[in-house]
Amino acid sequence: MPAVEHPLGEDSLLQAFLELDTPLGSKAEFIEGEIVVTPPPDGAHETAFSLLNRQFMRKVEAELDISGNKGLITPRGRFIPDGTLSPVGHFEHADSWAPAEGVLLVFEITSSNPYKDREPKRKGYAAAGIPCYLLVDRTDGMVTLFTEPDGEDYITQTKVEFGKSIDLPAPFSFTLDTAPLR
Repeated sequence: MPAVEHPLGEDSLLQAFLELDTPLGSKAEFIEGEIVVTPPPDGAHETAFSLLNRQFMRKVEAELDISGNKGLITPRGRFIPDGTLSPVGHFEHADSWAPAEGVLLVFEITSSNPYKDREPKRKGYAAAGIPCYLLVDRTDGMVTLFTEPDGEDYITQTKVEFGKSIDLPAPFSFTLDTAPLR
């Protein structure tokens, strides 16, 4: 993808982003120098979020918090994953935008622009050193777990169709059932 020149410059564009007033329920992200505003999620998206949330909360034995829509600062922009898993209390004193250090897993559920979740956000999470990125691709009917970030991307990926199980590494250490996502 070619670089886009911004008449304001990267720093001014970031400042404009931080001052942006988004419509109620929408979320704004700063992805690789581009401001992306996403409308509120549809019912299928929220159902997928609830299914993942329930499995994480029921099956993970480690003491973890799950945050919905927590703003993270990454080397490639300011992202708002659908779900963020971190140690208990990790974000207790954080501002709206928090450093990604210490986050254990993020997940995204594709919506109106699946490319952003598949490529730029995946690479941004890897650049931030987040150990696990779980992508629920509703367009392709697939769940992909990306692990082992190397600074530019993830080295390992495990991909299954909706309906198949996928094993999550420690500290999660359980098999995620994707059947309810069908």
